[in-house]
Amino acid sequence: MRKQPNSKMCFVCGMKNVAGLKAFFYELDDGSVMAKFTPQEIHQGYPGRLHGGVAAAILDETIGRALMVKYGETVWGVTAELRLRFHKAVPLGEELRVIGRITRDTRRIFEGEGELLLPDGTVAVSAYGKYIKLPLEQISDFDPEEQEWRVVPD
Repeated sequence: MRKQPNSKMCFVCGMKNVAGLKAFFYELDDGSVMAKFTPQEIHQGYPGRLHGGVAAAILDETIGRALMVKYGETVWGVTAELRLRFHKAVPLGEELRVIGRITRDTRRIFEGEGELLLPDGTVAVSAYGKYIKLPLEQISDFDPEEQEWRVVPD
């Protein structure tokens, strides 16, 4: 497994974002990406339950990062469509895993699917996303040093 970088302030992977998920991402041998994170009380919707929008954010990021397995950091994705299906409530305070994979890859877009898994492996939320491929400089003024874009040890 190759570990992917984190950044400073991203809501999903930012290590210095006090409200963030501080998720770690790992590239798996089958070309998918696995995220690990532990949602906290600040991420709740109903008491003791993960907010659905936060579930959407982690799934969006994990599916989008699956593109890095194939292209490294030369091609990035901007979300054009994201659909979710909520199967079970997601608890707070427990380490959760998210799997994302590319299901279709064309010159301009890619599509992917993912699942947020409960500690017992049950699918709590599933997602489909469609992304437009762009080089990072067309998306943002992203300075890797300023954003502390680097692999962070577990």
